[in-house]
Amino acid sequence: MGAATIVSLRQFERLAAEDGAFYELDEGEIIARSAVRRQHGKVQNTIGFLLNLWLAEHRGGAVYQAETGFLLGDDPPTVRVPDAAFVHAERDLESPEGYVLGAPDLAVEVVSPTDSAASLMRKVRQYLKHGGHTVWVVYPETREVHVFQASGTIRVVGEEQVLEAPDLLPGFSVPVARLFE
Repeated sequence: MGAATIVSLRQFERLAAEDGAFYELDEGEIIARSAVRRQHGKVQNTIGFLLNLWLAEHRGGAVYQAETGFLLGDDPPTVRVPDAAFVHAERDLESPEGYVLGAPDLAVEVVSPTDSAASLMRKVRQYLKHGGHTVWVVYPETREVHVFQASGTIRVVGEEQVLEAPDLLPGFSVPVARLFE
């Protein structure tokens, strides 16, 4: 297997504009993303909906879904696109390139059958390294959520339990089973 070709942020943007495909940029390496499957899309939409319901009552931030790029770093450039995300208003900054600057306070990755454990953990580490507070990795197949926090806390929340983030999303509380309905 050969060495990865490292590209600049400008080259990355040019490629995406030319072919219209969907990509992420992982420390200068272009990562192609494919369309998500039905269950993935349903879970992603449910999470976005629940976060928006919470935001309607609590204000002070933005919820992003699916296609919003987060510029985590620029040397080497890293642009990640979580399935859903929340950013506090004071951190919701736009980069000169139009991406959200920095990691979201909450990044949500819904696991697809094609995702590897190594690539998921790489994303988790990148989100937390670049200012993220919490990452939810949602497993539709096992109906659980793995919660990673910048503090180093890791926990697994099963479908019979309640997903909460009191220090990040006060008052947000949802049975994990609801994510998969």
